[in-house]
Amino acid sequence: MLELDHVTKRFGRVVIADDLSFSVNAGDTVGIVGPNGAGKTSLFGLISGDLSPDAGHVKFAGRDITRLDSAGRCRLGIGRTYQVPRPFAGMTVFENVLVAAQQGGGLRRKASYGAAADALERTGIAGEANVPAGRLGLLQRKRLEIARGLATGPTLLLLDEVAGGLTDPEVTVLVEIVRGINAQGIAVIWIEHVVRALTSLVSRLTCLYGGQFVGDGDPASVLANPKVREIYLGVEVTAEQLEAEAGDELAGTSGASGTSGAVEPDGSGT
Repeated sequence: MLELDHVTKRFGRVVIADDLSFSVNAGDTVGIVGPNGAGKTSLFGLISGDLSPDAGHVKFAGRDITRLDSAGRCRLGIGRTYQVPRPFAGMTVFENVLVAAQQGGGLRRKASYGAAADALERTGIAGEANVPAGRLGLLQRKRLEIARGLATGPTLLLLDEVAGGLTDPEVTVLVEIVRGINAQGIAVIWIEHVVRALTSLVSRLTCLYGGQFVGDGDPASVLANPKVREIYLGVEVTAEQLEAEAGDELAGTSGASGTSGAVEPDGSGT
């Protein structure tokens, strides 16, 4: 379905993709972790068309889309969300999703209304269709962000830290929404610092660092990889700590604050 073929991207001396090769098959669920500043969101930009690679090729559905813009890629079936939801605050929830169906998905009239209504149902916010988007709480804004991505009719959905800032029960709600989306045949690539959200859903986990993938495989193996743990936590850890921490994350334990059990590296930006 998706293939990055030796993709390289630099901003001056900063390398965000260093000869990356990466593939995702139809219906896959893939999680991407890494410290802040590792280039995870930029990787999504290379996939969605917001960024162009300096070298290499991006292929989707058997077609080379390296030079295709983001609008064209969206029409082909690549939908995405953004870290910070920015809906049209003065428009209703339904109108926001309708815009995505029409402008992103290229749908018109009855088809666009149907796609918007279906996206709201699948994300559990149909009851708030007529509420101005600016009045939504964080969880509902996250749901709306996913609904907007769904309304474009993707076969591949890119989720960029949609669980950030949510409590454990809210993360559980979000995971079930994404699980339902994947069950309908839509492949999902999910960037997330809330590791518990990924380990409860994805079949494959990869760690991005310094423009390269460090560790790629089933979540348990990747989380137990000493190099991944050292990179992600930013410190050296003992074998006993690795075993305990990986077990805690896979079990979905959380801190005493009641918010999501994320492993948050220092710094800002991705």
